[in-house]
Amino acid sequence: MRWDNLTRDDTSATPALFAADAVTTRTFDTPEFRGITFHEIRARSIINRVPGASRMPFEWTVNPYRGCAHACVYCFARKTHSYLDLDTGIGFDSQIVVKINAPELLRRELASRRWAGDHIAMGTNVDCYQRAEGRYQLMPGILTALVERANPFSILTKGTLILRDLELLRRASRVTDIGVSVSVGFTDGELWRTVEPGTPSPERRLDVVRTLSSHGIPCGVLMAPVIPFLGDSPEQLRATVRAIAQAGATSVTPLVLHLRPGAREWFTTWLTHHHPRLLRRYDALYEGGSYAPKWYQRRITGMVHDFAAEYGIGPYAAGTHRNVPEEPAEPDARADSPPAPAQLSLL
Repeated sequence: MRWDNLTRDDTSATPALFAADAVTTRTFDTPEFRGITFHEIRARSIINRVPGASRMPFEWTVNPYRGCAHACVYCFARKTHSYLDLDTGIGFDSQIVVKINAPELLRRELASRRWAGDHIAMGTNVDCYQRAEGRYQLMPGILTALVERANPFSILTKGTLILRDLELLRRASRVTDIGVSVSVGFTDGELWRTVEPGTPSPERRLDVVRTLSSHGIPCGVLMAPVIPFLGDSPEQLRATVRAIAQAGATSVTPLVLHLRPGAREWFTTWLTHHHPRLLRRYDALYEGGSYAPKWYQRRITGMVHDFAAEYGIGPYAAGTHRNVPEEPAEPDARADSPPAPAQLSLL
């Protein structure tokens, strides 16, 4: 692999930290990766069983990365960085773990007689098409391994890089069941720039939906997160659903912001800086735990479904696979329950 503008190559990191046999730490002096550190590891396994799978619409996931340069301030996966003794704030955004052997490991695990060919969900923890994928290019090998075994899978992403693998997705769709969905919670440009600073704009993500659909790959939209008091007015919800429909999405599924430990602290810091007047309202809305009250979720879901019907889509396509962001295992987390799966269906 050729590394341009390599500024540091350090093998002194503690392997035990990442439960891997070797860790190589790299930084690159390029604008898109400035300030980001990559920890390359050779993982010991790649197909992961989801904790609490009985209440999720999928049981198995593949995550080639940990940490995410999309830097979404609300990301529920931030807590997982604390398991590596890494910071869940800036550290989550800038300390990216890369499982460089993911394609070869997946090929081996799919070939195991113990593997039953179950559906594999990707992008449910951190985005498999984040910026790092442009350099490490793990997904083509992962998709090829899945195609070779005709193994069903789904992808959830905010990244436009998925279009690089369009031909692989078309090949996969001819041999197995696949599902692709793009996450677009709102179309407000000002909100996007502050709350999702490392992502492609909502308009570019909707272009992904449009392109995939035009090439015969049905694509749904996870309208997530709907951010209380900043992106939840009827006018904002209608505008977002209208843009999703115009992009040719097959479905739209709303998911209200939830604030689990790790994400909650980071989001509150952002809120204090950008919208301090909303702090008390958030304290009241989320006083019961990580999730907004059921009445609020039902209200948002009802409005989005009404707008979806008005514009001729969704809320989700019948008979297609359902996929939602993966909830990380947290032995010390609060016992509050997530919304019912019917409200979280994606594909």
